[in-house]
Amino acid sequence: APAAAPTGPFTLPPLAYPTNAFEPHIDAKTMEIHHGKHHAAYVANLNNVAKTNPQLGTAKIEDVLGNLNALDESVKFAVRNNLGGHANHTMFWEIMGPNGGKPEGEVLAAIDRDLGGMEKFQNEFNAAGGRQFGSGWVFVTVSKDGKLAIETRPNQDNPMMDGKRALMGNDVWEHAYYLNYQNRRADYLKAWWNTVNWAKIAERYAAAKAGTLGV
Repeated sequence: APAAAPTGPFTLPPLAYPTNAFEPHIDAKTMEIHHGKHHAAYVANLNNVAKTNPQLGTAKIEDVLGNLNALDESVKFAVRNNLGGHANHTMFWEIMGPNGGKPEGEVLAAIDRDLGGMEKFQNEFNAAGGRQFGSGWVFVTVSKDGKLAIETRPNQDNPMMDGKRALMGNDVWEHAYYLNYQNRRADYLKAWWNTVNWAKIAERYAAAKAGTLGV
Protein backbone atom coordinates (compact mmCIF):
# COMPACT_ATOMS: atom_id res chain seq x y z
CA ALA A 1 0.00 0.00 0.00
CA PRO A 2 1.29 3.49 -0.76
CA ALA A 3 2.36 5.85 2.00
CA ALA A 4 0.62 8.83 0.40
CA ALA A 5 -2.77 8.34 2.04
CA PRO A 6 -3.19 10.60 5.07
CA THR A 7 -4.24 8.88 8.25
CA GLY A 8 -7.93 8.86 8.97
CA PRO A 9 -10.96 6.64 9.34
CA PHE A 10 -10.76 5.23 5.81
CA THR A 11 -8.20 2.59 4.89
CA LEU A 12 -7.14 0.85 1.72
CA PRO A 13 -8.19 -2.81 1.99
CA PRO A 14 -5.30 -5.17 1.27
CA LEU A 15 -5.56 -7.53 -1.66
CA ALA A 16 -6.19 -11.15 -0.72
CA TYR A 17 -3.96 -12.33 -3.58
CA PRO A 18 -0.71 -11.24 -5.26
CA THR A 19 -0.91 -8.62 -7.98
CA ASN A 20 0.18 -11.14 -10.61
CA ALA A 21 -2.56 -13.61 -9.66
CA PHE A 22 -4.64 -12.89 -12.76
CA GLU A 23 -2.03 -12.88 -15.50
CA PRO A 24 -2.39 -12.99 -18.45
CA HIS A 25 -5.96 -11.72 -18.09
CA ILE A 26 -5.01 -8.72 -15.93
CA ASP A 27 -1.32 -7.88 -15.68
CA ALA A 28 0.47 -7.25 -12.39
CA LYS A 29 1.39 -3.65 -13.25
CA THR A 30 -2.26 -2.76 -13.87
CA MET A 31 -3.22 -4.34 -10.55
CA GLU A 32 -0.47 -2.45 -8.73
CA ILE A 33 -1.49 0.90 -10.19
CA HIS A 34 -5.23 0.25 -9.90
CA HIS A 35 -5.11 -0.76 -6.25
CA GLY A 36 -2.07 1.09 -4.96
CA LYS A 37 -2.60 4.37 -6.80
CA HIS A 38 -6.19 4.82 -7.98
CA HIS A 39 -8.03 3.21 -5.05
CA ALA A 40 -5.51 4.66 -2.62
CA ALA A 41 -6.22 8.14 -3.99
CA TYR A 42 -9.94 7.77 -3.20
CA VAL A 43 -9.02 6.77 0.36
CA ALA A 44 -6.63 9.70 0.72
CA ASN A 45 -9.23 12.15 -0.55
CA LEU A 46 -11.85 10.76 1.84
CA ASN A 47 -9.54 11.13 4.80
CA ASN A 48 -8.91 14.74 3.83
CA VAL A 49 -12.66 15.40 3.66
CA ALA A 50 -13.17 13.61 6.98
CA LYS A 51 -10.83 16.03 8.74
CA THR A 52 -13.59 18.65 8.63
CA ASN A 53 -16.50 16.21 8.36
CA PRO A 54 -15.71 13.53 10.97
CA GLN A 55 -19.22 12.07 10.76
CA LEU A 56 -18.21 10.50 7.44
CA GLY A 57 -15.81 8.21 9.22
CA THR A 58 -18.34 6.92 11.73
CA ALA A 59 -21.37 6.40 9.48
CA LYS A 60 -21.96 3.28 7.43
CA ILE A 61 -20.88 3.74 3.82
CA GLU A 62 -24.25 2.53 2.57
CA ASP A 63 -26.02 5.14 4.72
CA VAL A 64 -23.88 7.98 3.39
CA LEU A 65 -24.13 6.97 -0.27
CA GLY A 66 -27.84 6.30 0.10
CA ASN A 67 -28.48 9.82 1.35
CA LEU A 68 -26.06 12.08 -0.48
CA ASN A 69 -28.53 14.97 -0.47
CA ALA A 70 -28.12 15.21 3.30
CA LEU A 71 -24.51 16.30 2.82
CA ASP A 72 -23.36 19.88 2.66
CA GLU A 73 -22.96 21.05 -0.93
CA SER A 74 -19.29 21.84 -0.26
CA VAL A 75 -18.44 18.14 0.17
CA LYS A 76 -21.19 16.31 -1.72
CA PHE A 77 -19.28 16.09 -5.01
CA ALA A 78 -16.09 14.85 -3.33
CA VAL A 79 -17.95 12.28 -1.26
CA ARG A 80 -19.96 11.02 -4.22
CA ASN A 81 -16.85 10.44 -6.31
CA ASN A 82 -14.42 9.25 -3.65
CA LEU A 83 -16.69 7.28 -1.34
CA GLY A 84 -18.36 5.82 -4.41
CA GLY A 85 -14.94 4.88 -5.76
CA HIS A 86 -13.91 3.39 -2.42
CA ALA A 87 -17.09 1.32 -2.23
CA ASN A 88 -16.87 0.17 -5.84
CA HIS A 89 -13.25 -0.91 -5.60
CA THR A 90 -13.66 -2.59 -2.21
CA MET A 91 -16.37 -4.75 -3.79
CA PHE A 92 -14.26 -5.26 -6.93
CA TRP A 93 -11.22 -6.69 -5.11
CA GLU A 94 -13.47 -8.86 -2.95
CA ILE A 95 -15.29 -10.59 -5.78
CA MET A 96 -12.08 -11.40 -7.64
CA GLY A 97 -9.71 -14.25 -6.87
CA PRO A 98 -7.62 -16.95 -8.55
CA ASN A 99 -9.25 -20.33 -9.07
CA GLY A 100 -12.66 -18.75 -8.67
CA GLY A 101 -14.65 -21.81 -9.70
CA LYS A 102 -18.13 -21.62 -11.17
CA PRO A 103 -21.48 -20.31 -9.92
CA GLU A 104 -23.60 -22.91 -8.19
CA GLY A 105 -26.46 -23.26 -5.74
CA GLU A 106 -28.68 -20.24 -5.17
CA VAL A 107 -26.50 -17.89 -7.23
CA LEU A 108 -26.66 -20.12 -10.29
CA ALA A 109 -30.40 -20.59 -9.81
CA ALA A 110 -30.87 -16.80 -9.65
CA ILE A 111 -28.77 -16.31 -12.79
CA ASP A 112 -30.85 -18.89 -14.62
CA ARG A 113 -34.12 -17.39 -13.36
CA ASP A 114 -33.43 -13.68 -13.77
CA LEU A 115 -30.67 -13.41 -16.37
CA GLY A 116 -31.41 -16.28 -18.75
CA GLY A 117 -28.52 -18.56 -17.83
CA MET A 118 -24.76 -18.04 -17.75
CA GLU A 119 -24.10 -17.59 -21.46
CA LYS A 120 -26.83 -15.00 -21.93
CA PHE A 121 -25.87 -13.30 -18.66
CA GLN A 122 -22.21 -12.97 -19.58
CA ASN A 123 -22.99 -11.75 -23.08
CA GLU A 124 -25.44 -9.11 -21.84
CA PHE A 125 -23.16 -8.05 -18.98
CA ASN A 126 -20.26 -7.61 -21.41
CA ALA A 127 -22.48 -5.74 -23.86
CA ALA A 128 -23.67 -3.38 -21.13
CA GLY A 129 -20.08 -2.74 -20.07
CA GLY A 130 -19.12 -2.05 -23.65
CA ARG A 131 -21.97 0.43 -24.11
CA GLN A 132 -21.10 2.42 -20.99
CA PHE A 133 -19.93 5.73 -22.44
CA GLY A 134 -16.66 6.95 -20.99
CA SER A 135 -15.77 5.86 -17.48
CA GLY A 136 -18.05 3.79 -15.30
CA TRP A 137 -19.11 0.38 -14.05
CA VAL A 138 -21.34 -2.50 -15.03
CA PHE A 139 -23.05 -4.16 -12.07
CA VAL A 140 -25.31 -7.01 -11.17
CA THR A 141 -27.68 -5.57 -8.60
CA VAL A 142 -29.47 -7.79 -6.10
CA SER A 143 -32.72 -7.04 -4.30
CA LYS A 144 -33.62 -8.19 -0.79
CA ASP A 145 -35.65 -11.03 -2.28
CA GLY A 146 -32.63 -12.13 -4.32
CA LYS A 147 -33.69 -10.84 -7.74
CA LEU A 148 -30.80 -9.97 -10.06
CA ALA A 149 -30.50 -7.26 -12.73
CA ILE A 150 -27.71 -5.89 -14.93
CA GLU A 151 -27.22 -2.13 -14.53
CA THR A 152 -24.54 0.41 -15.41
CA ARG A 153 -23.41 3.55 -13.59
CA PRO A 154 -21.21 6.44 -14.76
CA ASN A 155 -17.97 7.47 -13.10
CA GLN A 156 -17.84 6.11 -9.52
CA ASP A 157 -21.57 6.05 -8.92
CA ASN A 158 -22.78 3.01 -6.99
CA PRO A 159 -26.17 1.28 -6.78
CA MET A 160 -26.31 2.21 -3.09
CA MET A 161 -26.99 5.78 -4.26
CA ASP A 162 -30.34 4.46 -5.52
CA GLY A 163 -31.09 2.34 -2.46
CA LYS A 164 -29.85 -0.82 -4.20
CA ARG A 165 -26.99 -3.24 -3.60
CA ALA A 166 -24.31 -4.56 -5.95
CA LEU A 167 -23.83 -8.30 -5.98
CA MET A 168 -20.84 -7.92 -8.29
CA GLY A 169 -19.46 -5.51 -10.83
CA ASN A 170 -16.70 -4.80 -13.30
CA ASP A 171 -14.72 -1.59 -13.62
CA VAL A 172 -14.71 -0.20 -17.17
CA TRP A 173 -12.60 2.87 -16.45
CA GLU A 174 -9.61 2.81 -18.77
CA HIS A 175 -7.21 2.53 -15.84
CA ALA A 176 -8.61 -0.98 -15.22
CA TYR A 177 -7.39 -2.36 -18.53
CA TYR A 178 -5.52 0.09 -20.76
CA LEU A 179 -1.93 -1.09 -20.23
CA ASN A 180 -2.78 -4.52 -21.59
CA TYR A 181 -5.84 -3.98 -23.77
CA GLN A 182 -5.55 -0.34 -24.92
CA ASN A 183 -8.88 0.51 -26.60
CA ARG A 184 -10.07 -3.11 -26.68
CA ARG A 185 -12.55 -2.89 -23.83
CA ALA A 186 -14.55 -5.81 -25.22
CA ASP A 187 -11.50 -8.10 -24.94
CA TYR A 188 -10.96 -7.02 -21.33
CA LEU A 189 -14.62 -7.62 -20.47
CA LYS A 190 -14.41 -11.18 -21.81
CA ALA A 191 -11.10 -11.92 -20.11
CA TRP A 192 -12.26 -10.55 -16.75
CA TRP A 193 -14.52 -13.55 -16.18
CA ASN A 194 -11.38 -15.59 -15.56
CA THR A 195 -10.80 -13.54 -12.39
CA VAL A 196 -14.23 -13.90 -10.75
CA ASN A 197 -14.44 -15.60 -7.34
CA TRP A 198 -17.85 -17.25 -7.30
CA ALA A 199 -17.55 -18.37 -3.68
CA LYS A 200 -17.34 -14.72 -2.59
CA ILE A 201 -20.29 -13.82 -4.79
CA ALA A 202 -22.28 -16.62 -3.15
CA GLU A 203 -21.45 -15.09 0.24
CA ARG A 204 -22.62 -11.69 -0.96
CA TYR A 205 -25.83 -13.18 -2.34
CA ALA A 206 -26.62 -14.81 1.00
CA ALA A 207 -25.89 -11.51 2.79
CA ALA A 208 -28.21 -9.64 0.40
CA LYS A 209 -31.06 -12.02 1.13
CA ALA A 210 -30.38 -11.67 4.86
CA GLY A 211 -30.42 -7.87 4.56
CA THR A 212 -26.82 -7.53 5.72
CA LEU A 213 -24.98 -6.77 2.47
CA GLY A 214 -23.16 -3.46 2.67
CA VAL A 215 -20.36 -2.42 0.35
